Amino acid sequence: MNAVEHAFSHQGALAKAINGFSPRQAQLDMALEVAKAIEQKSSLIVEAGTGTGKTFAYLIPALLANKANAENDAGQIKIIVSTGTKNLQEQLFHKDLPLIRKALASNAQVALLKGRANYLCIYRLEQYQQSRGQLDAQTLADFVKVRAWANGTHSGDIGELVNVTEGSPVFPFVTSTVDNCLAKDCPNIEDCYLIKARTKAIDADLVVVNHHLFFADMALKDSGFGELIPKADVMIFDEAHQIADIASEYFGEAFSTRQMLDLCSDVLQVYRTELTDVKQLAKAAEKLLKTSQEFRLLFSYDPERGNWREKHQQQQFAHAFKLLKTDLDFLYQVIKLCVSRNEAIDNCFDRAVNLLAQYEVMADVEAMGMSFWYETTPRHVVLHKTPLSVADKFGTYVKESGAGWIFTSATLAVDGAFKHFSSHLGLEGSASLLLDSPFDYAKQSQLIIPRYLPAANDMNRAKALSELAIPLIEASAGACFMLFTSYRVMHQVAELLTENIDNPLLVQGQMGKRKLLEEFVEQDSAVLLATASFWEGVDVRGDKLTCVIIDKLPFASPNDPLLQARSEDVKRQGKDPFAQIQLPQAVIALKQGVGRLIRDVNDNGILVICDDRLVNRPYGEVFLKSLPDMKRSRDIKQAATFLAQLVSRK
Repeated sequence: MNAVEHAFSHQGALAKAINGFSPRQAQLDMALEVAKAIEQKSSLIVEAGTGTGKTFAYLIPALLANKANAENDAGQIKIIVSTGTKNLQEQLFHKDLPLIRKALASNAQVALLKGRANYLCIYRLEQYQQSRGQLDAQTLADFVKVRAWANGTHSGDIGELVNVTEGSPVFPFVTSTVDNCLAKDCPNIEDCYLIKARTKAIDADLVVVNHHLFFADMALKDSGFGELIPKADVMIFDEAHQIADIASEYFGEAFSTRQMLDLCSDVLQVYRTELTDVKQLAKAAEKLLKTSQEFRLLFSYDPERGNWREKHQQQQFAHAFKLLKTDLDFLYQVIKLCVSRNEAIDNCFDRAVNLLAQYEVMADVEAMGMSFWYETTPRHVVLHKTPLSVADKFGTYVKESGAGWIFTSATLAVDGAFKHFSSHLGLEGSASLLLDSPFDYAKQSQLIIPRYLPAANDMNRAKALSELAIPLIEASAGACFMLFTSYRVMHQVAELLTENIDNPLLVQGQMGKRKLLEEFVEQDSAVLLATASFWEGVDVRGDKLTCVIIDKLPFASPNDPLLQARSEDVKRQGKDPFAQIQLPQAVIALKQGVGRLIRDVNDNGILVICDDRLVNRPYGEVFLKSLPDMKRSRDIKQAATFLAQLVSRK
């Protein structure tokens, strides 16, 4: 019995550390394959169904390998664990790792590293301390809370600020970006929380990061500017189903009105505090500020994504885009006159130069092999240039790294195969392992596919969904998630339910994600309505969640510009974009939504998918084969009876 097998055995480290631990064959199988990939410095793709215990299955072999190397005086190996969300990042670092290190008596040094926007910037905090009168009342109140917290924090991690909402407008004032960081010229560099966190990560044996940070660092290394994450011997990606799209984003380029507004804000700050003699600074910054805001107003009020090539051909957009260049160039010329007067204005000059270069990238919309697209937020527009494929680049990076690479998630396979995942990342030839969930889905759950629902674009669709949900909500006494593929339908259903049920109704957007989940768990009979971000990474166990209703199959919008560009590329290769791209993406997204229901061996519940394409279209079989083996029915009354029985057992 080797060290990994022993750790997961009845007499092993986990059995001694965790009350009620029982060995799971799937967990051991995964751990042994991970150990092999680490030893052979090869690549491994693992789908581990919910309940497998994949976190322990990759952390234990990694830490045992680190320990063995140290004991053999071979030097400790460096391990990077990357997750899809900050929540999982913190759970790994604060909960799972301490338990495993203690169980294995491991001396490995561990570190948590987030992106720079998660750390307080002392310099910017002090800058805005001088001009906080310009903030609105709520932002000012949040600023006061940040200031009080800043006096006592050791890590500078703004995640500690539980009394300030995640989306508070104060954070851009007290954190830095790649653009506005003064780096070695900063007067507070000795106390910089970001540098301290990076230094700790460089010295650590195991570093927990997230996918965005990993690929931001990889892109920095690729352009030769530096690296956040030190070179590692083992790379582990949890929630790996997300990484193809994130990699594409970081291997591309972006240009946003937010960058310009931040630049204008900082120029005005410098003008008011140190360069009051250069009145043209204020004039130029305010002019660009206005032009940037007017550019955003040309787009729809509601957040959207679209094709930038098409927008760029429309006269009003082309004209407004040229005005951005004119006013950005004017600001650049004025700042140029002030260069060397202080570090802050020099930083603004560098940012203006970079923004002009990024502008030219977004103006050249005929570049081949790229998708040009835009997305809007309530305040900003971001223009993107994204490569259609990262397979060559990422695949080469993996092969040349000399490291062991592990990619795992509960949702990687489509119809029992990993081709969709591996081909997008250039990982063909990697070892793979498909592990079913240990849960007894046939006993614990039912899949309901209702009959006679109006089509997705029918004006009566929301009414039909709410009418279908009401008896299920009543039977389950709340404890219900409704997951939507569009905000519009979610809000329509929310309005209808408000008029027809007495249950507390929690709708995404009312408050932050974490707070919304806390309210759902704490309030008896609550019903939660949400879209994309709640389809994954949400863990509600027991009788608090017994019913999940999904409005329709989560196919990406055919108007999504990145999807359109990739589809055209697939067509040119003589292949079917629906089979190659749209169907696999939708299957993986649906598997994520379905995974919200059964989270534990004692969980029971009903899954309702309100889309009869599952049973009357040929591709429906691909979805059904990829889902857990549940009892199936089309009878809502039967589902309500099942839920009522669960409630009666409480």
